[in-house]
Amino acid sequence: MNSPEPQTKNYLTLISDIEKGQIKIPQCQRDFVWSIKKSANLLDSIVKGYPIGTFIFWRTQERLRSIRNLGGNDLPEPPQGEVIDYVLDGQQRLTSLYACLKGLSVNRADKKHPDNFAEIYIDLTAKDDEQIVVTKIVGDEQDYISILDLMSGGLTHLAGYPSRHHKKIESYKSTIENYLYSVIQINEVSIDIATEVFTRINVGGQTLTVFQIMVAKTFDAEKDFDLLEKYKGLVERLEHSGYDTIPDRTVLQAISMLIAGECSRQTILGLDKQKFIETWDNAVDAIERAVDYFKNYYRIPVSKLLPYNALVVPFACFFSKHPDKPTGDMQKRLADLFWRCSLSGRYSSTVETYLAQDVKKVDAILSGRLPAYDWSIDTSEKYIIENGWFSAGRSYIKGILCIYAYQQPKSFIDESIVNISNDWLKQANSKNYHHFFPKAFLEKQQNVAPANHVLNITIVDDFLNKRKIGKKSPSKYMADFAKQNPSLPNTMKSHLIGDLEAFGIWDDNYDVFFDNRAKLVSSEIKKRIIKQDIDNSGQLPLLDDEAD
Repeated sequence: MNSPEPQTKNYLTLISDIEKGQIKIPQCQRDFVWSIKKSANLLDSIVKGYPIGTFIFWRTQERLRSIRNLGGNDLPEPPQGEVIDYVLDGQQRLTSLYACLKGLSVNRADKKHPDNFAEIYIDLTAKDDEQIVVTKIVGDEQDYISILDLMSGGLTHLAGYPSRHHKKIESYKSTIENYLYSVIQINEVSIDIATEVFTRINVGGQTLTVFQIMVAKTFDAEKDFDLLEKYKGLVERLEHSGYDTIPDRTVLQAISMLIAGECSRQTILGLDKQKFIETWDNAVDAIERAVDYFKNYYRIPVSKLLPYNALVVPFACFFSKHPDKPTGDMQKRLADLFWRCSLSGRYSSTVETYLAQDVKKVDAILSGRLPAYDWSIDTSEKYIIENGWFSAGRSYIKGILCIYAYQQPKSFIDESIVNISNDWLKQANSKNYHHFFPKAFLEKQQNVAPANHVLNITIVDDFLNKRKIGKKSPSKYMADFAKQNPSLPNTMKSHLIGDLEAFGIWDDNYDVFFDNRAKLVSSEIKKRIIKQDIDNSGQLPLLDDEAD
């Protein structure tokens, strides 16, 4: 790497380079967030001759995804082969400077109306030790001149101000035009080094994610490949399936596994750009087929119920090599892998390492073999009881909720299928989660079993949860439902709740209910696991993780 080159640029050069497309802001950086007031303070420092920090530019011939429009101003692309200076540090300051000096209107996502940067003024009556650049006119309008008019207004316009202000107007204009901006230029290094420089500079700020870096790295205008837009398109398609919460890092991990057999940060950043682009369509097809499989075969209706988003990766690798749906032993072995990962805290840490190992297990399944596992699964009632404390983010709990969802739970009142929504599954007090024995009711009882436990959870519609059940005892609200729904005993089977009397419901016996439901859940887990010697070894995982 060549030594960084300290330089200075004046106002005319800086603005000209931005307007020619010579200086670009990579779109992997965060949006422009500085307020008009903060931008005014920047200009105030400039007119007072204060230092405003150093800009760091990366000069390269690479073409990254960059901001093409700033406040309504289209910024051109320089001809191919010409170098570009990408801003590694100073984006907010540079954008503020450009917006102020050009009087741009900047739209904000959190505001109805754009911020008008033409409404930044110099108070021509202010003393040197007072705020000179302001955002409001207080008093006589002739005592204020906008930055836009100061820098782009003609002589006739400027001469229209009272003569007492002419000297100050000329002085401020000259100060801004001749202000020397400090620039450090890094020449022709790889994108990995450039992003490392950015990350180290922004230690106290927002570190670039792998996805943001890959958006910049894989951008190809000639091939019309824009990773951010491609990912948005994938999410839009997955939304129809209820799987629109699959994060960008999972997609990158899947692509990396397909190309390199590994998916660490370093591996992803080192992927060849052209190979990445060539793999995209196949990877997306494999991801979508994995999602269809989760939804239709495991009956997991929405992505928020997935114990881990990372589960998409090994299954995408499977479907990239196996165009048809698995059947027979292959189907059982895939299910065994899915539930072992889901119920063991498998991806709670060092997920990249485990994904690489599990894709090899997928390869074994594809070759007709049963993979050997080095972690155990305890399907016993005792283990479920000891590890089932309810938190909507825990992978183990999500795994059991997936088993509940597989039964296609029906409404207590009319046997309609319960609608399970991503929007309703974000937290433990979700509209879909109902404590069958309401916690408020159990607080008044003497029970051995804990109230906030997955064995006390049923998946219902919001209508029933709040309006029809509330704090009532099960014997009361179930008696009401029995009058309206003659098939109530059959309905409850879809919630893994058996004979209502045997389950202690008519007696409001929570401990009996709890133990009986543990037996049913245990039975369902056993159906999904192909038992191996390791499962009898007593090497049990710790289940205190939150799903990714």
